Amino acid sequence: MSTSWIINTVISALLLPPLSLILLCLLGLCLRRRWPRSGLAVSVTAMLLLILLSTYPGAMLVVAPLEKMNAPLATGKPDMVDTAGAEAIVVLGSSRISAAPEYAGRDIPTAIALQRLHYAAYLQRQTHLPLLVSGGQPDGSAISEAAIMARVLRQDFAVPVQWLEQQSNNTAENAQYSARLLQQAGIKRVLLVTDALHMQRAKTAFQHAGLTVTPAPTIFLSAVHPTIADYLPRSAWLQRSSYALHEWLGIAWYHLRYRKSS
Repeated sequence: MSTSWIINTVISALLLPPLSLILLCLLGLCLRRRWPRSGLAVSVTAMLLLILLSTYPGAMLVVAPLEKMNAPLATGKPDMVDTAGAEAIVVLGSSRISAAPEYAGRDIPTAIALQRLHYAAYLQRQTHLPLLVSGGQPDGSAISEAAIMARVLRQDFAVPVQWLEQQSNNTAENAQYSARLLQQAGIKRVLLVTDALHMQRAKTAFQHAGLTVTPAPTIFLSAVHPTIADYLPRSAWLQRSSYALHEWLGIAWYHLRYRKSS
């Protein structure tokens, strides 16, 4: 299991809701012993934020601006894709479901990863560009995410996979190792497939690795038509808010990281 993956997971849990807001609420309760009004204000603020981010309107405050950074890939017709001169398709992994019992104990992609693969397969059929899948073994599993993705693309979508990048433990390494494989093949321009929330950070990493990137985002949460229930607190919207906030923090970190290395 990757040490960096463990550290990033722990830090993310501490900084992001719900744990960060729960801790803030507890801090407010502790402060009330000495500063009653301030402590109460901190606790109430934490609870209100937790409620807000658990609703559709609250989630959209952090989700929609991220998704607007990269528009859907331009298409002239449903069966035509503007590749903008791209020479390959790169699709990024998004964890796994380990030992799925309904698949005889095989590891399978998560729902997000599967939707990325679905869109990558669609693009490959339209463009016939060679395809690279990227994802290592950050959780210490026996096989890489890339190997799982390649198997699904070949067996379930009947789409060929040209390259497997199996070393990466995070998005920055996705970019670093994928760029190395592609540049060895003389490829410099790619269609990058990931979900819309993750695209801005992923694009930054791949551009810094020396590739020219045409974003091909999928899974636009802001396109969801809300129901009345979505205006009430729900765990699904809190999860999406947390994911979006994770990406905002990642974008800020990449900005500092790449500015220092430039």
